[in-house]
Order: sequence, then structure tokens, then C-alpha cells
Amino acid sequence: MKLKLRVWRQKNAHTPGQFVEYHADNLNPNMSFLEMLDVVNEQIAAKGEEPIAFDHDCREGICGACSCVINGEPHGPHDKVTTCQTYLRSFQDGATVTIEPFRANAFPLIKDLVVDRTAFDRIIQAGGYISVGTGHPPDANSLPVPKPLADLAMDAAACIGCGACVAACKNASAMLFVAAKVSHLNLLPQGQPERDVRALAMVDQMDKEGFGACTVTLSCQAVCPKGISGSFIAKMNRDFLRAMLLNP
Repeated sequence: MKLKLRVWRQKNAHTPGQFVEYHADNLNPNMSFLEMLDVVNEQIAAKGEEPIAFDHDCREGICGACSCVINGEPHGPHDKVTTCQTYLRSFQDGATVTIEPFRANAFPLIKDLVVDRTAFDRIIQAGGYISVGTGHPPDANSLPVPKPLADLAMDAAACIGCGACVAACKNASAMLFVAAKVSHLNLLPQGQPERDVRALAMVDQMDKEGFGACTVTLSCQAVCPKGISGSFIAKMNRDFLRAMLLNP
């Protein structure tokens, strides 16, 4: 199969960018989207031109690094997959595919399709920890956790921090990401000592990073490759309000 690609090319955040067209021929429909970009980059490099810069690491839908917007949708046209799990059979032969980076002020562009998402790291550093004693490891059953809570915490912990929620939100809000990171610890007994501090600190850091406000359109939930539920946003709001009332 063949595709016509419109790829956003931008040398760095301080220079203007533009869409550049590439024609990718003789493609295997079973190629992943990133494998297709590899093939295109080989062709570009063979011409002595600079290849397209894009993020990738595990290529197994685990790390969330492969973040880009494909035809206006973060990670591409299918639900609950990352870009590396999107395959060319998802597109019609001869189709035009537009590829661009995640666009948010809190995700400054580095080059082409690569953005800086270290804002997420700083949010996690603000409260994504628990107080634990060092020394002999505790018995696995010393802190009983109800299975519904354990399952819910695991659902929240599935977040890979890819940033698709931010890219899909009209306000570039990071509420779904922050809610998942707050909730997966706040739901467990081990997370209770920092429960209030965690909610306050992580939300405060989110605001400092310049993410937008949440208007609960749930576009974030629709594009999340791990299917994180928007209900975690409501839980985080409750935790945040409780923390504000107890820590005026």
C-alpha cells in the first residue's frame, strides 16, 4: 500500500514550523505506524536530508513515549491503543495522513513530533510518593485491602503518562493524568499519611505548569490508551476539597 504523509517539521521551539509532504510507497499493511516512519526516515536520510524526529521507546504500548496526533486524534483512529500499536491496515490505501505533535503550552515543542513532557514528572515529584519504613519488608497480608479498592487503584495506576488526555482537551487540561496519579495512592492504606498533602501539592504543581482547566467534556477519557475513567477526576476533586477544608 501507499500513503501520502503530511508531517509537521519544526527545527525547534524558536523557529516556525510547517507541514511537509512525503510519499510512502510499497508499505506492508501489517506495519506499525512507527515502523512506517522508520521506512520513511530511511528514504529521507538516503537523500541526505534530516529524518523526522519522533519519540519512541518500548514499541509495545507500555511507555507512552510514542505520542503524536494522527489525523487530529492522539495516537490515531482506534480506542485504547498507543501510536506504536496503530497499524497501517487502519488506513485506506492511498490515503492522506496528517501527523503532528501534541500541542499544549505545558508541552513545549523540542523538534518535529517531539515535545517536552517533563511537566508530568514534576507533578509526580510533588506528591507521588508514600511514607514507608525501611528495613525488613512487611508481610504481604499485613495491610488488608478490599478487592474493589485494590482493583480501582490498579485501574488508576495503569496510566502511562503519555499526555494524550492533554492533547485531546480543548483547554489542554491534565486533570485525568493528575487524578489517576493522586487516586491510585489515595485509594490504598499505604497512601493515607500523605493523602491531603498529595492532593494539594499535585494540583498546585499542575496549575504552576500551565495546564488548562477541566470542563468535563471527557475527551480525555475517549483517547486514553489505557481507558482511564473520568470518574477519577471526580474522586480527585473530592480529595482536593477535603484537603482544603482540613488544611485551610
